[in-house]
Amino acid sequence: MSAKKKLKTSAMIASIAGEDQPTTAAPFGHALVEAAAKNPKILGMTADLGKYTDLHIFAQAYPERYYQMGMAEQLLMMASAGMAREGFIPFVTTYSVFASRRAYDFICLAIAEEKLNVKIVCALPGLTTGYGPSHQATEDIAIFRGMPNLTIIDPCDAVDIEQSVQAMVDFDGPVYLRLLRGKVPRVLDRFEGYKFEIGKAKRLLDGEDALIISSGLMTMRAIEAADELRDKGTNVAVLHCATIKPLDTDTILKEVRRYPERPVFVAENHSIIGGLGESIASLLMKEGVSVKFNQIGLPDEFLDAGALPTLHDRYGISTKEVIKTLKQHVA
Repeated sequence: MSAKKKLKTSAMIASIAGEDQPTTAAPFGHALVEAAAKNPKILGMTADLGKYTDLHIFAQAYPERYYQMGMAEQLLMMASAGMAREGFIPFVTTYSVFASRRAYDFICLAIAEEKLNVKIVCALPGLTTGYGPSHQATEDIAIFRGMPNLTIIDPCDAVDIEQSVQAMVDFDGPVYLRLLRGKVPRVLDRFEGYKFEIGKAKRLLDGEDALIISSGLMTMRAIEAADELRDKGTNVAVLHCATIKPLDTDTILKEVRRYPERPVFVAENHSIIGGLGESIASLLMKEGVSVKFNQIGLPDEFLDAGALPTLHDRYGISTKEVIKTLKQHVA
């Protein structure tokens, strides 16, 4: 976010949207209400964070299907497992740090091992809050990637979130989704015909000079960087990988091999340890694909507290810093 763009909320929890960027308020909450109108099995459950995960929208529409479990994330996960066993489809919300660090064992043994139909939707993934390590889930993907049976989704924007809700309803099994909350940018509207599909990566922009494979809010940063560099004669492709697990290996390999000399960058709002970047590096090595490979992600350290725009610059995930990294490696 440039210095000229005004923050719409506290700088510690600033919107990731640009000043004139179209947004949708609480896309998850509204999409869940829409899905619940068609499916009476959908429930909403949270650990005292309904307002902060946009689940309050669902609670207002369906109070009889909303469960406030208090500040007890482990209990929340066990209760959701019981609801799923009874044939319901619980959408469970909390912060990513609480699901991944505090409730891991309960998700693993009560939900994932049993392949129960629980949808875990968590706000504040990666560096989307300035409140320091207690709230910054910089390693949640690394924690969850090793858990069998768990699908992991990292949506880019409001369009992804809206479409992913119905996709999760239709999908039988446990899912972890990294939620962008509040007023969420609409980035993917410009790509006519875009459709979110679990397990599928989508090429958004083409270019022979560099390839960015990205997930979550970093797809927005990648598109912004590609647009600016294209105006200066450098054509950058963007492959949006909204599903982290299972990885769309076929599409990734196809895109990397299209221009073998093209450097590959993986951009993610997550630690460079254990996330999308290492997943793709492992894939390329196993397949014997040799490319110039670079990671754009958060460092392997506990991050500072502070204003989000400042932190995004400091840790290299702002559009300005993505452009700088690309220029260092693209001839």
